[in-house]
Amino acid sequence: MKDLWTYLKETDKPIVLYGTGNGADKIYARLKKHGIKINGVFSSDGFKKGKEFYGFTVTSYSEHKANFSDMIILVCFGSHLENVISDILKLKEENELYMPDVPVYGEEIFDIEFALKHKDKLEKVYNMLCDEQSKHVFENTVYYKITGNIDYLTSCETTYDETMSIIKPLGETYLDLGAFDGDTVNQFIKYDNNYKAIIALEPDNRNFKKLTVNTEGLDNITLLNCAVDEKKDTVLMAKNKGRGNSKQEKTIEISALNIDYISEINFPTFIKIDIEGNELSAIKGGINTIKNKPKMQVACYHRSEDLFLLPNEILKINPDYKIYMRRQRALPAWDINFIFI
Repeated sequence: MKDLWTYLKETDKPIVLYGTGNGADKIYARLKKHGIKINGVFSSDGFKKGKEFYGFTVTSYSEHKANFSDMIILVCFGSHLENVISDILKLKEENELYMPDVPVYGEEIFDIEFALKHKDKLEKVYNMLCDEQSKHVFENTVYYKITGNIDYLTSCETTYDETMSIIKPLGETYLDLGAFDGDTVNQFIKYDNNYKAIIALEPDNRNFKKLTVNTEGLDNITLLNCAVDEKKDTVLMAKNKGRGNSKQEKTIEISALNIDYISEINFPTFIKIDIEGNELSAIKGGINTIKNKPKMQVACYHRSEDLFLLPNEILKINPDYKIYMRRQRALPAWDINFIFI
C-alpha cells in the first residue's frame, strides 16, 4: 500500500489546500518536509477570503475549480457537523480528495513507515478485539491514516446506541473525564436514568460554566473544574481552547486529580476518558481502580500511538478485559473509542 505522502510527491496534478487553520499548518509543514508543492488555498463560504496563506491568496472553491479542472484537494480541518461532512463528501464526488492524518497531539505521523515500525503491536491489538465490527474499525482506521482516503472512515461508522449496547449501563457510578459542556453527561443519562452518581471533570473555565448550566437539575452529580493526570498535582493547561484542552507548556496552572484519588471518594463503575491526548497519563493514575475492572470507554484518536499504547497499558493492569472498538460519525479519524468490558 502506497501512503498519501508518497502519492502526492509522485503526482502531476495540482494540489490545493482546503482550510487555513492549525490543521493546515501541520499539513503544510509535512508537505514541505517531503518537498511537495501546493498550487493554491481556498476556504469555505462565510470565511474571510483574500488573506495570504503561505504565499497564496485564499479564494473560493469555484475559483480553484475554474483554474484546475482536475485537482487534488487536501482537507485541512475536521468537524462533527453533518452539514460540513456533507459538503466535504460532495467535494469528493467532484474531485480527487484526501484528508491527511496529522495527530491532534504529538509529532509522530501515522504513515506507512510508522505502521511497519509498529506492525507487531498493531497486529497484537487487532487480534485482541472481540468482534468483527471492532476489527473492521481498527483496520479501516489504519488504512485511512496511511492513505488519507475518507472512504475508509465513512464505511465503518456506528452510532452511540451500538456503543451503549456493548457497555449496557445499569445503575452506574459514571466518571466523565473530559466532560466539555455536559454533552456526554446528558448523552449518558439517556441510557442510564437510574444511575447512582455522576462525577464530571472539565478543566477549562469557559467549558465548565456551560457544563454547570447544562447539567443543572440532575441528581447526584459532582462537577469538578480540574484536569486529570497521573498524580494529584497541578499541571499547565492551554487556556480557553474549546473542546480541545490538553496539558501544555507556558500556559495557566490548574489543579489535577488522578482516577485513583477520585475512586477513593466514590468508586466509578463506568469511566469515560477523552482528555485530548492525556489518556495514557490518566490510565497510569488509575491502576488501583482499573484492577477492579470498571467498564471503560477510552478515546484513541489524539495521538498516533494511541491505537496500541492505550489498550496495552490497560491490559497490563487488568488482563481480564474484553476489548471492543467503535467509531462515530466525524471527519477525519475522530470519535474513535476502545471499549473495555
